[in-house]
Amino acid sequence: MTQGVRFEPTDEQRRTVRGMAGYGMPHVDIATFLDIDAKTLRKHFTRELDLGSIEATTKVAQSLFRMATEGKNVAAAIFWMKARAGWREKQPEALMEDDKPITATVSIVRTIIDPMDPQAPPQVIEEERLPFEIPRRSVKNP
Repeated sequence: MTQGVRFEPTDEQRRTVRGMAGYGMPHVDIATFLDIDAKTLRKHFTRELDLGSIEATTKVAQSLFRMATEGKNVAAAIFWMKARAGWREKQPEALMEDDKPITATVSIVRTIIDPMDPQAPPQVIEEERLPFEIPRRSVKNP
């Protein structure tokens, strides 16, 4: 770091800072990479630091939204609904009213994915449904 010399950022440095900020690099690390002080980084690259982070978040949100809405990723859809629509996992109140065990069914599904066409839907080769009970005492109130 050169002291006493006025710092003038280049266009290449601005692109670098924007990209590194977008990847979530700490400001101290970006400053070290540019061989400047973190205060100098924040002073001269405020816009790039802000935009890099915003652009990266937007790209990830677009990707997550696309996966959730095109049916390619159930986890993405569930995450979206929890994060954006306020969905949450909760035991239904009706199940908590009596002392009977909670009954449920677990499905075990074996599928085959065509290696020649991984985008094709998996083919179900076996499905088994198993009933089970959860004793009431093991259920915690939400």
